[in-house]
Amino acid sequence: MKLKDKVAIVTGGSRGIGYAIATLFASEGAKVIVADLSEPSVATEGITFFKLNVTDRDNCEELYNWVVETYKGIDILVNNAGITSDKLTATMTDDMWDRVLDVNLTGLFNVTRRIGPHMNREGSGNIINISSIVGEMGNIGQANYVATKSGVIGLTKTWAREFALKGAQVRVNAIAPGFIETEMTQAMDPKVVEQMSATITLKRMGQPEEIAKAALFLASDDSSFITGHTLSVNGGQYM
Repeated sequence: MKLKDKVAIVTGGSRGIGYAIATLFASEGAKVIVADLSEPSVATEGITFFKLNVTDRDNCEELYNWVVETYKGIDILVNNAGITSDKLTATMTDDMWDRVLDVNLTGLFNVTRRIGPHMNREGSGNIINISSIVGEMGNIGQANYVATKSGVIGLTKTWAREFALKGAQVRVNAIAPGFIETEMTQAMDPKVVEQMSATITLKRMGQPEEIAKAALFLASDDSSFITGHTLSVNGGQYM
C-alpha cells in the first residue's frame, strides 16, 4: 500500500476526478478527508467528509485545525476544487470572472496558506494542485478559467520553492488533465464530444481513474525527486 497511514485532504472530492483520487488513495491505505460542499453519494471505507467552502477563509482555517487535531498531522493535500463559467471575454460578466477566480485560485490559496507552511515546519509533505490543459494552451471562451489554471501552475512552482525552505522534504506538483469523461462531459452533445475526441492523439477521452493514478504517483515515494512539475495527462491533445 503506497500511502499506508498517510493523512490526505482532497478538496472537491465528492465526485468526478476528486472522488476518483479520494477512493484510490483510500484503497492505498490513506486516511482521506474529502473536503467539499456536499458529501460523496457513496460511503467509502477510509474516507471522512468535511463540509468546506474554499472561498470562506474561516472555514478553511477550521479544516486545517480539525485535521491537525484529529489526525495529528497532514501528509498530502490535493487541491482539486474548481468550477467553470464560460463565455467570450466580450460578454463575460463581472460575477462570472470573480466567482471562478474566487473558487479556483483564491480558494486554492485559502486552503494551502496554512497547510503548506505546516508541512514546511514538520519537514515533509506533499501537495498536488489540479490545473488543466487549458492552463497550458489557452482556450476560447474560458478567459476566467484559463487565468486560474495558469495561475495554479505558477503557484505550484512558487510553493515548491517556499515550502522546501531549510531543506524540508515538501514536494509540490500539478496535474494538467485533458478532456476527461465526467458528469459534465456526459451532459454534452455527443457530436461535440466526438469532435473533441478527434483532436486527441489517442482518439478518446480520459477517465477520472487515469488522473487519480497520476495523483497517486505524485503522492507516493515513486516520485520522491519530482517537485515544481506540471504533469500533463491529456492523451496527446497538447504537447
